[in-house]
Amino acid sequence: MVTVSTSPAASRQDDPRRWWALGALVASMLVLGFDMTILNVALPTMAEQLGASTGEQQWMADAYVVVFASLMLPAGLLGDRFGRRRMLMTGLGIFLAGSLIGTLADDVSLVVVARAVMGVGGALVMPLALAVLPALFAPGERTKAVGIVSAASALGAPLGPLVGGWLLDHFWWGSIFLINIPMVAIGLTACLFLLPETRDPASPTVDVVSTALTAAGLGALIYGIIEAPGRGWSDPLVLGMLAGGALLLAALVLRERRMPRPMLDMSLLRDRTFLLNTIAATLVMFVLSGLMFVLPQYLQAVLGNDAFGTGLRMLPMMGGLLVAAKGAEPVVRRFGARAVISGGLVVLAFAAILGSRTDIGSGYGFTALWLSLAGAGFGFAVVPSMDSALGALPVERAGSGSGLLMTVRQVGSALGIALLGSLLAGAYADRLDTGGLPGPAADAAGDSVVAAHAVADRLGTPGLAESANSAYLHGMDLVLLVSGVAALVTALFVAALLPGKADGAGRPADLGGARTDARQ
Repeated sequence: MVTVSTSPAASRQDDPRRWWALGALVASMLVLGFDMTILNVALPTMAEQLGASTGEQQWMADAYVVVFASLMLPAGLLGDRFGRRRMLMTGLGIFLAGSLIGTLADDVSLVVVARAVMGVGGALVMPLALAVLPALFAPGERTKAVGIVSAASALGAPLGPLVGGWLLDHFWWGSIFLINIPMVAIGLTACLFLLPETRDPASPTVDVVSTALTAAGLGALIYGIIEAPGRGWSDPLVLGMLAGGALLLAALVLRERRMPRPMLDMSLLRDRTFLLNTIAATLVMFVLSGLMFVLPQYLQAVLGNDAFGTGLRMLPMMGGLLVAAKGAEPVVRRFGARAVISGGLVVLAFAAILGSRTDIGSGYGFTALWLSLAGAGFGFAVVPSMDSALGALPVERAGSGSGLLMTVRQVGSALGIALLGSLLAGAYADRLDTGGLPGPAADAAGDSVVAAHAVADRLGTPGLAESANSAYLHGMDLVLLVSGVAALVTALFVAALLPGKADGAGRPADLGGARTDARQ
């Protein structure tokens, strides 16, 4: 075990390999990013060829999310104890195995298994890719590195429909899994040769009971959140899962408070900088999830674009994000993280409220405008908040801390999809005119705008398609308005509570900096 010099920032700045190593992390995060959305494009084709029911389609999509969110906390701890590079490469290897299973799958059960295995790999990759950044970059460069990694992850969301649509036009549905294999292989090779190994020698042993409580509690909670929009919040299964998840997580907290070196390190939350920046990043993800949830259906069903065209039309948001990722470092250095985060949230709120003015006559140019603003606002809000949260962590605790950070963010994203999705579904159903339709057709049209268009085509009732478009726009505008208000409230929260440039907790020049030396 070699201890890095007492001036790790200087040694990192002298090592040109750190930017090549960042490229390895970008490749890893990019494949995770577009895997979040690529399956949605393929589900109709897969459902037809595999004979999957609606519930089975939902599990093909949700198996990844449930496992992913449930295992990120233990993943961070494993990285601290056994080495972050080693566990990051292990995660990529597991993700590769899941992709191979998906490529060869010929029934629904195997697809669900493949997605769950990929979720295990993703849970290892996501927090540990962030955890190695403090060991690679000095505080001033870390903002840029966090921005690049965040942009790579976010860029994957519109790339999913884009890549998936192209693959489905030219190959069979298994190609959406096959595309992961060369990208993961590149990431594995780059991690092997370019990433330094870092760990926390004093990290606790893996607590099987705490790990089980974490996985079961978060799994039940996320499952309940995902199922709530379809089943209803009063459904016994949803209520049971939410209550069971809350009880399991409460038991976890009580157990961890008695441990001398806990897996769920509650002491990290006593750091004001880490806690408040984690909350800010989570609330940003809540808002962003609402935008990303409503947009694809609007572009595809209402405006009539295909899967490839939908992904293409989401790129202005990524343009705004890339601008913010590039510009965040000098702006934070000039004005401080608090001002930049709150300013980014105000821009995000303005974009969402502007988007809520979308109507039937609005062209794509209007959508591209507010999407660009939303991307810039998101970037200027999330990059400094993530960087400040990471900077508040001791370097040797970066794995467990980033695991906690990413877990909370993922729960915030799931909450955004569930709550805002329920709002959209309710508003859509209330406004949809199904008068004169047979009962089964009316029920199908009320499920979604896509289903309403299918019913209208089958029955030859163009008025139903127009009503569905109008109803969906009403629901989308309501979701965007609520998202804008939520972003504005979060901006006020950040401005009031986050430490400013001159506050002792902020360490203005480095956004927190690393407190201790990395160990290798």
